[in-house]
Amino acid sequence: MTDISSPGSSPSLSKTHGDEPRGSQERPIHPRPVTGVRRVLYVVAGLLSVGMAYLGALLPGLPTTPWVILASYCFSKSSPRLERWLKRSPIFGKLLRDWHEHRGIRRPVKIVAVCLVVTMVSLSITLGGLPVWVKCVIGGLAAIGVCTIVFVVPTIKDK
Repeated sequence: MTDISSPGSSPSLSKTHGDEPRGSQERPIHPRPVTGVRRVLYVVAGLLSVGMAYLGALLPGLPTTPWVILASYCFSKSSPRLERWLKRSPIFGKLLRDWHEHRGIRRPVKIVAVCLVVTMVSLSITLGGLPVWVKCVIGGLAAIGVCTIVFVVPTIKDK
């Protein structure tokens, strides 16, 4: 392996291995965005996912995190600008950073989510004039959601 770096150049891109072109072993941090119709579909899916995430932040029973993660994925495939916008969002930015860096959710976020789900579902079941079978479905879905938040999604340990 020969180092042919010049001052100020990146050493990882300037090393060669025999006849291989410089930088051939390096993988880009972000893959190139797709183009054409696929790009439009990814952008539309990402924007719809952001809309669902905002609804999820306001409505009980509709999760926020999976929609934000899906939007981030769609934007990473189609639009670096929209991906940066989402990661800088005051509402979703920290959640996304936690997911990308640690693949989990912080304990306070989990506690708030579980408390909101339990409160809103309890109010809906108690005060709503819903048929019994609908109340059972709502309660069952809420239980699945709470169990997923608590037991499936990893918790980030605070330092």
